[in-house]
Amino acid sequence: MTPLAQRIAELTARRTGSAGGSQDSLVELPAPSCNPGALLFRAHLPATLKPGAPLVVALHGCTQTATGYARGTGWSSLADRHGFALLLPEQARANNPNLCFNWFQPADISPIGGEAESIAAAVKAVVGQYQLDRARVFVTGLSAGGAMAAVMLATYPHLFAGGAVIGGLPYGCASGVPQALEQMRAQGPGDDAALAAAVRRVSRGHEGPWPTLSLWHGTADATVHVSNMERLGRQWRNLHGLDHAALEIMPGTGSDHRVWRDAAGRAVVEEHRVLGMGHGVPLDPSGRDGIGIIGPFMLDAGIASTAHIAQSWGLMHGETIDPEPAPAATSRFTRPRRMEESAEPAASPTSAADSVRETIERALRSAGLMR
Repeated sequence: MTPLAQRIAELTARRTGSAGGSQDSLVELPAPSCNPGALLFRAHLPATLKPGAPLVVALHGCTQTATGYARGTGWSSLADRHGFALLLPEQARANNPNLCFNWFQPADISPIGGEAESIAAAVKAVVGQYQLDRARVFVTGLSAGGAMAAVMLATYPHLFAGGAVIGGLPYGCASGVPQALEQMRAQGPGDDAALAAAVRRVSRGHEGPWPTLSLWHGTADATVHVSNMERLGRQWRNLHGLDHAALEIMPGTGSDHRVWRDAAGRAVVEEHRVLGMGHGVPLDPSGRDGIGIIGPFMLDAGIASTAHIAQSWGLMHGETIDPEPAPAATSRFTRPRRMEESAEPAASPTSAADSVRETIERALRSAGLMR
């Protein structure tokens, strides 16, 4: 029995109660045989999991852990409720001191030789060992994890049916630390045609079908500017051939929800601008769906983004979710934002030079580019 198969057998024992453990806990998987990115891997396999079930790959943000992300977003709760598998790659501090996935390092966003290859190898191993549905594999993430989710969709489009990026950035927009910081602040050069070409080049001749893409971003995000969502959307509309497709604006939602559909009427690119929200995952734990835990970068927006994403991927088994609340005037973010709604703490009353230096250092830390 291979180490991964042995670990999966242990997971099965945990799920059936013969090995103890909490149903909400994650179990560390042995790294796949190909792990050039030196990542860690955890899994949540609910008791209702059956062969042919879907797989969701969830990528945490900077300073976060796989366990915290699974619980905070509510993905582990939804996996238990609807019987799909959850794979959570986890960054090692040796790779990045702030536990960010290295979305800005060329070696890690290539199909071969870095973090992207490690994640793809783990996906293939778990799908094969647990007989999951190869046609229903999805990837999502927040911030650096969202940017890495975009990396996975670009480098391995044949592995994923769809993706969801929250507070992330487009593939190929940065190469190294200075460009990463510029792009986060929307200060770098923008070339939409070059961004689409970068995906076509790295996808090694993939001609489609391309994964669907759901984008979520707060309009008051002070860590990753909302224009990055717009550029990521344009990158993927170009890939899907939707540059001139009609835009559908969904009325009566708590976010500015825009949809682009293919010729068959299928929603293939969606954007959700969450009004007044900072940097984080929009949640609604007090709503009927009742999933997610409010905390740093887990924000009470009155919108259950995790459930909305799962529903768009067909994972909810007919269960309906609460509609998003009315926009603008009733936004939960018309009040002053809490500290955790931005990755940047409030500025201290220092000299102008100190203020500029501290602003730069905070941005670098939030990107995981310095200690």
